Amino acid sequence: MPDLLIELFSEEIPARMQGRAADDLKRLMTDALVEAGLTYAGAAAYSTPRRLTLSVHGLLAESPTTREERKGPRVDAPEKAVEGFCRGAGVAREDLEVRDEKKGQVYFATITRPGRPAAEIVAGELEKVIRQFPWPKSMRWGEGSLRWVRPLHAILCILTGDDGDAQVVEMELDGIRAGNTTRGHRFMAPDEFSVTSFDDYEAKLKRARVVLDASERAEAIWQEATNQAFAAGLEVVGDRGLLSEVAGLVEWPVVLMGRIDDDFLDLPPEVLQTSMKEHQKFFSVKNPKTGRIERFVTVANVETADHGATILAGNQKVLAARLSDAKFFWENDLRTVRERGLEGMAEGLRDVTFHNKLGSQADRVERIAALAREIAPLVGAKPDLAAEAARVAKADLQSEMVGEFPELQGLMGRYYAEAEGLDASVAVACEEHYRPLGPGDAVPAAPVPVTVALADKIDTLTGFWAIDEKPTGSKDPYALRRAALGVIRIAMEGNHRLPLDRFIDAQLLRHKITLNRDDASDDEIDTLEEVLDEIADHGVFGAAFRAVLDRLHERDSTPDTGNGSLIHRVGEAMPDLSDDLLAFLHDRLKVHLKDEGLRHDVIDACLAMEGNDDLTLLVHRARALGAFLSTDDGENLLQGFKRANNILTQAEEKDGVEYSFGADVKFAETEEEKALFAALDTAEPQIMQALKVEDFAGAMRAMAALRPAVDAFFEAVQVNVDNAVIRRNRLNLLSRIRHICLQAADLTRVEG
Repeated sequence: MPDLLIELFSEEIPARMQGRAADDLKRLMTDALVEAGLTYAGAAAYSTPRRLTLSVHGLLAESPTTREERKGPRVDAPEKAVEGFCRGAGVAREDLEVRDEKKGQVYFATITRPGRPAAEIVAGELEKVIRQFPWPKSMRWGEGSLRWVRPLHAILCILTGDDGDAQVVEMELDGIRAGNTTRGHRFMAPDEFSVTSFDDYEAKLKRARVVLDASERAEAIWQEATNQAFAAGLEVVGDRGLLSEVAGLVEWPVVLMGRIDDDFLDLPPEVLQTSMKEHQKFFSVKNPKTGRIERFVTVANVETADHGATILAGNQKVLAARLSDAKFFWENDLRTVRERGLEGMAEGLRDVTFHNKLGSQADRVERIAALAREIAPLVGAKPDLAAEAARVAKADLQSEMVGEFPELQGLMGRYYAEAEGLDASVAVACEEHYRPLGPGDAVPAAPVPVTVALADKIDTLTGFWAIDEKPTGSKDPYALRRAALGVIRIAMEGNHRLPLDRFIDAQLLRHKITLNRDDASDDEIDTLEEVLDEIADHGVFGAAFRAVLDRLHERDSTPDTGNGSLIHRVGEAMPDLSDDLLAFLHDRLKVHLKDEGLRHDVIDACLAMEGNDDLTLLVHRARALGAFLSTDDGENLLQGFKRANNILTQAEEKDGVEYSFGADVKFAETEEEKALFAALDTAEPQIMQALKVEDFAGAMRAMAALRPAVDAFFEAVQVNVDNAVIRRNRLNLLSRIRHICLQAADLTRVEG
């Protein structure tokens, strides 16, 4: 069984495309071979800046002969139909076979496809793969029609038999003829050489100063970099993304460590690290004792007689110019902070549009600061401090440093806040209020950063809900799902008790005021701002909002609140918007809790309960219910509840009444009935007390104690008896079961 070796040799492939391209070559080529009948034992793909390589071992020498039977038209079918069938099957009329079927005699064709040699199949499929290769970007060159990421120079394609003989696969593509030769390093070993197998190919490449495996190059870079740093008493700052990128820039990695000029050592380490990474692909090397970035590691693609001294000198010269820019930005920003403070720096945000319907960044900051004051007491923060942090948290967006390196937003705000001498919690909030940026990112922990982070995310969500720019399908251009998950994680991981309805309503109303300020009367805007105060004091919309409007309507100065007024329109729209956004948060919560093994129906049972806008309360309830239902007692009690509920529902529909009170033990005829009365009398106060103090696990334990009595009741007692008094009493007894169980969660929503 031969082995296949393919190399596509070109000009330098961008590092970011190499890994995906190698995977695509392996997938497309092996799928095509299997489809053509050539199975194989294993395959591996590799990439360097100048080549994509595929090795397939244990390939069939030729595809097997196949036979296919194809059913055709009836014998008495029109002649044209029979001729068309023959053309499609590729057989002559005389080769057709007649068989008896239920509906008469039918023609059958037996199609035999002889096997083909592997070389013939590989040549055809490789040409198709090359011509249709899914590069993110590709180009044409010369006069040919072939498109490739960079000009393609050569194709190596050989089949190596068990005896070691290598056969070149004959193919030509836009003047490029496949062969058995390749080249090594562009500068250190540019001459052409031939290969006979993958092992021979890999070994000769290494002698020609090319490391074929990208992971091997990365490992060599990291090992040598850490060794050089350790020898100097320093540490390399880990960066897996940069390591992968650099490994894609070189075929023969040569690791060199250089010094950073003393003039730049006082720059924040993150500035040095970002500047060196973004502009020159350098690794940062820090002093573990001070945390300062003192040196850098660069990876050359060539060995030199002076052991890289000239390369380092050139890199250090370019680096000094880059860091001079960074130092200029840093000093200018510090001068602005000293002269005007962070709030002064933030004044420029009035000229920066956040969204054409949601105003400027400064408008947004004002809304966030107002909401932060309301959230602060609930997470243990001082309202004035939280509002101050919100006012300056986005000031660094106007800094020169963030203008050059946007990825440093937040972090530079922390440095500038520290330079101004602001409270330490304000400085931390500047950095952390963007968090979490992803599933693996930590959430803020201290009260002030938590407050600003929540206010920021809630403002984002409510803003885009207010202008009807919600996520649809896979489209989420404003990262609203991430913002929602951030709110959820901050609340849950910090165990914060937050009435989200109240904050959602307040911020929705702030957005509506902003959106309508130009078209509404001053009285209408004043009225809505008074409603904002009511929400801050008393909570959410609905009856409270209507009560405010009714009270304002009675005052002489109150504007008309008829159907056409702004106040009426806002009052009609807000509850639906608020409910829809809360439902969106609940959906994100379900996804987040999926990894815990909490079922959607269990969460739905808890969502139906009062206080479902308090995500921490909701999760505690759901976890307790999930744990309870995973036990035998929980599962059996659920079945008892469902049986009681079904009997009650059917009886209430039939009788047209509600059986919800009046069960009396004096009408109990059986010991099982009396035992159930006693169990309910014992469990109900325990459950209510546990729920009152939010001890959901305790409430579930008290419910579990009902199981024996409920089981025994349904085993021994018939509910729908002829005696109307006894029947009514037993139905009311079932109503007690339903009522008590529904205090913990809406078990009607639980499956099973």
